[in-house]
Amino acid sequence: MASMLHRRITQAFLRSRQACDPGRAWLPSLASFSTGNNAHYASNGQATSGKLNKRLKESAEVVVIGGGCVGTSIAYHLAKAGMKDVVLLEKSELTAGSTWHAAGLTTYFHPGINLRNIHYYSVKLFEQLEAETGQQVGFHQPGSLRLITTPDRMDEARYQMARAGWNKAVQELIGPEKVAEIHPLLNMDGILGGLYNPGCGHIDPYSLTQAYAIGARKYGAEIYMPVSTQGLKQRSDGGWDVETEHGTLQAKHVVNAAGFWATDVGRMVGLELPMIAIQHQYLITSAIPEVQALKQEPPVIRDLENSYYLRQERSGLLMGPYEKSHKMKLQDNWIKDGVPPGFGKELFESDVDRLMEHVEGAMQRVPVLQNADIQSVVCGPITYSPDVLGMIGPYQGLRNFWLACGSGYGIIHSGGIGKYLSDWMIDGEPPYDLVEIDANRYGNWTTREYTSIKARESYGMNNAIGWPREERWAGRPTKRISGIYDKLKSRGAEFGFHSGWEQPHWFALDGDEAGYQHSFRRSNWFKPVGREYEMVMNRAGIIDITPFAKFEVTGKDVYRYLDNLLANKLPAVGRCTLCHMLSPKGRVYAEVTVSRLADDKFLIITGSGVEFHDLRWMEDFAWKGNYDVTLNNITESIACLSLAGPLSRDVLSSITDANLANDAFAFMDVKDISVGGVPVTAVRISYTGELGWEFYHKAEDTAKLYDALLEAGKPLGVGDFGTYALNAMRIEKGFRMWGQEMLMDNGPLEAGLGPFIKLKKEADFVGKAAVQKVKDEGLQRKLVLLTVPETDNVDPEGNETIWMNGKVVGNTTSGCFSYHLGQSICYAYLPMELTTAGTEVEVELLGRRYLSTVTQEPVLLTETVRSKQKS
Repeated sequence: MASMLHRRITQAFLRSRQACDPGRAWLPSLASFSTGNNAHYASNGQATSGKLNKRLKESAEVVVIGGGCVGTSIAYHLAKAGMKDVVLLEKSELTAGSTWHAAGLTTYFHPGINLRNIHYYSVKLFEQLEAETGQQVGFHQPGSLRLITTPDRMDEARYQMARAGWNKAVQELIGPEKVAEIHPLLNMDGILGGLYNPGCGHIDPYSLTQAYAIGARKYGAEIYMPVSTQGLKQRSDGGWDVETEHGTLQAKHVVNAAGFWATDVGRMVGLELPMIAIQHQYLITSAIPEVQALKQEPPVIRDLENSYYLRQERSGLLMGPYEKSHKMKLQDNWIKDGVPPGFGKELFESDVDRLMEHVEGAMQRVPVLQNADIQSVVCGPITYSPDVLGMIGPYQGLRNFWLACGSGYGIIHSGGIGKYLSDWMIDGEPPYDLVEIDANRYGNWTTREYTSIKARESYGMNNAIGWPREERWAGRPTKRISGIYDKLKSRGAEFGFHSGWEQPHWFALDGDEAGYQHSFRRSNWFKPVGREYEMVMNRAGIIDITPFAKFEVTGKDVYRYLDNLLANKLPAVGRCTLCHMLSPKGRVYAEVTVSRLADDKFLIITGSGVEFHDLRWMEDFAWKGNYDVTLNNITESIACLSLAGPLSRDVLSSITDANLANDAFAFMDVKDISVGGVPVTAVRISYTGELGWEFYHKAEDTAKLYDALLEAGKPLGVGDFGTYALNAMRIEKGFRMWGQEMLMDNGPLEAGLGPFIKLKKEADFVGKAAVQKVKDEGLQRKLVLLTVPETDNVDPEGNETIWMNGKVVGNTTSGCFSYHLGQSICYAYLPMELTTAGTEVEVELLGRRYLSTVTQEPVLLTETVRSKQKS
């Protein structure tokens, strides 16, 4: 069967391909092929051939570069929201690049939580776009079905169902009988069930883009083509000169939505964007009698184990595999040489050998494929970032320069991203949290080699099981390793990846099972983490927190600048405090610790994953306020080790001459001292909530400092601990985490941050009025701590649905096993009427709802509070 199929596919390809120049890396497109309701035809290959459709304007509020589905969606949403003078520049014709040949899949499903908002908005927009614009979009809504064929896949489905209840879109876990009913073409052997999303399906990308363009023009936007952007120069007022062959256009904002050309546009402003074109293939059959006989279109299926999607295409089927990492093909030369001049609506030569195992699997699962004639094989470029997700939002270091590129799923993301970015640009803040697609999440550690290796891994694992706590190892480590990386590795460190950094999550010692044992339940890390917890709580432990982002802020206006930026009062010299950056609407944009080293010098620490996310916000505030300040990112030059636990003072006293007495070195004090012969800025603070210090020092001194701490602690039973144990201790102590309990989805009062928001301080800090309004009007919901005493070897992690009397009432934000209580605990948002201690609700975990109780927090007092109670 395989050889016959191979021969039929090869013959179909040979029939459909056109002659090509063997010297080129790409081929002209097929003469025509169908996606949805429209036939598409090859362009003449000239990027800017033909006459400009109208005279180019001289100025604009926003210039969007790129006329694919994402670029046109942005122009549409900006214009519809009332933005004046929106201009879109397309170098050849709309849909050129990846859009025109896309398979057009649309789904509500996404394994991440925040991106489900993007998918949901897109689907709902697609439903009404035709009525709004008059353009047919070929939107089919048969639903989508993820097939479950193994016990692990069933766990994954239940894991995702636990996160679906509090989201907008309907999602159902259905049994084999229902699967067979809604998709009668399936061979049901081995199918245990399916994850079903009604209402989604597929759309014609060409028509969708045209609808966006019609809508954009309807609301006042201008679309110019063919216009090639040839240069971008920033003006002193923060605006841009957009240079084209038809003249220069002045713009306040520029949006790079140029698809796989976005790397070329990025280089115009000095950016090396981590993106690469991947050759994605799918095949289309001619009419199949069994498909023609169907009374209604069956749902789009995703056969996860065989790694392909399949949907009806007219009276035939469209099937698209994701080849394994070692088989798929990257367009590596485009990174180095750029996209070939004239490339627009072209395809690559298909490689049927790469498809065979997936097609064979599809033929077994959907037997009507065995006798189907292959009409065409499509192989076109799609754009991948290292993690497949787009880079969306303003770019750090460049005023008014926005990215909307890098997404491997541009069709389903287009509507939501257009709305999201439009809201951000107009309102001055993102409408909700999407830090996972932040434009600034990559850095100079993201080399071309890393981008290629990681994109290959991500593509090959497109349909792999999404295990919690999973680590994917391609391209690691990057250059971002601390000075003790090898030492920690030799001592059993199991590393996690944090914005390019390797940081220990836990340690596998002699007798432990090393590595990551994949599971949706407690796994091989559980007992070692308990051991580390016990060590820190009873003795002391050392943790490498070098990945923390670190900014040195100085200048004549530094106090006024920070006082207006941060909601808390600024510390005195030699002191540290916890502060929050709020958005104008009173949402929590960032949480930082602020140490005042001198009258005009502050050290600001934030999380590793939000280094450039936070720095961009700080820079933007300085620019807009015309503050005389200097922000110096010292993240890579300054490292940090932390010592925490009741014996940490004993350990430290043997390797420093500093006075460590409580009255001499109080909680939140900051002092320059020497530890083990290493000069450090020591801050008496610990995210564990126990007695502890953080030691900021030159990166080259980390090994010396670590050895001194380890040697001094050895007689006292001091060793290493990782972030898993740290997380358990911080939740027990009532410490919130940015991105979990607090983010752009909620305000500080909801998150229980009231003590850190000084509404009575004189400075009119960002978000002050909005927070005051919330306080005056009263909260609608609040963060609470839940205890979950009777779980089945599984713990809440965050984003699980909370139920009461059969109705959804909230969601968790983070959770863990409390080694102190001997049971699961988690943070959750609930409506105010359910936040009283003792209220009982249910937390959904892996298909079961576990009784949970609202509990007075914290479950364990911090060391400073315990000490005060003793005295």
